[in-house]
This record gives sequence, C-alpha cells and structure tokens, in this order.
Amino acid sequence: MEAKEIVILIDSGDTIIDEGTEIRDENDIVIQADLIPGADVMLKTLYERGYTLALVADGLAQSFVNMFTQNGIYDYFTTLIYSEPIKAAKPSPRMFKAAVGALDLSEVDYDRIVMVGNNLSRDIKGANELGLTSIFLNWSPRYTNEPADESEIPNYVINEPMELIDLIEKLNTDLLKIA
Repeated sequence: MEAKEIVILIDSGDTIIDEGTEIRDENDIVIQADLIPGADVMLKTLYERGYTLALVADGLAQSFVNMFTQNGIYDYFTTLIYSEPIKAAKPSPRMFKAAVGALDLSEVDYDRIVMVGNNLSRDIKGANELGLTSIFLNWSPRYTNEPADESEIPNYVINEPMELIDLIEKLNTDLLKIA
C-alpha cells in the first residue's frame, strides 16, 4: 500500500475518548475510559488505509497509555505527544511542532497536516496559528462549538468520528491532484 500524503494529528479527550467516562486514580491519572462511538473503527480504518496518525493531547502520559492500550488503539499511532513531557499545552505551537518533528516532518509539510480536535480554543486555534488544516469534531457538549474569534474558526466540521474517514480521503485526493 502506498503511503498517504495527508498526516493526521488528533486529540484524545472527546475526540477519541469520552471524557465523561474517565476514571482517575489519586494522582489524577486516567486508569479507565471508554471510546466515543465510532472512534475505534475510524482510527483502525485510517491506519489500515496507510495514513500516519499522531496523538497531540494535553494530559499525563500514563493516562493515554492506559486508555489507548485498554481500548486496543495504542498501536495505530506513529507517535504520541503529550503536554506533560513537552511542558506546554495546546494551543501552544510547541505541542504541534513536537508532533511534526517526531514524524520527521517540517514546516514545508504543514499543507498536508491536519489537526482533528473537539476544542476550538486549543485544537483548532493551535492548528490555525501554524497553518495546519483544522478539523473540528463537534461531538461533545462539554465545550463550546461557537468560535470566540477568527482564530478558532475550523477549516472543516464533522459531527462524529466516522465522518473523518471520507473527509481525509477527499483531502488526500485533492492534495494528490495538486502535486
């Protein structure tokens, strides 16, 4: 299978994991959580189709190891970038640049990198500020779906994880037409 042009950075909470199901220990580490409906199939499908997946998420590293291993999705990711070791949180460009660097990419690749997330002020704003394509998953009632300003306006909006598959395929096809 040929490698895909589009590279997918993706958030965890309420984008893959249902934050409302998180069970935390005394150290605030998530020890158990459920996936949002369709997230596992979406990740598996994108992975099997040859897309590079990278987690870019705020939180403690052990939480993601626990949740992703428990739900059988850990191995779909080429790299996992967490705010804990980076010492920054989204929308800081350090989070996104850490993922780009870990994937051995650079600024010249920004036009083929998408960021998928549920938080306009963190995921979408951070992606937009770097010139990445932003995709807002409007799934969670926990966060606003109204941009505070122009920096939070996503390039695309989806309402459930499975919608991401067709959108990524379209973006990849469009990118190949340009190349």
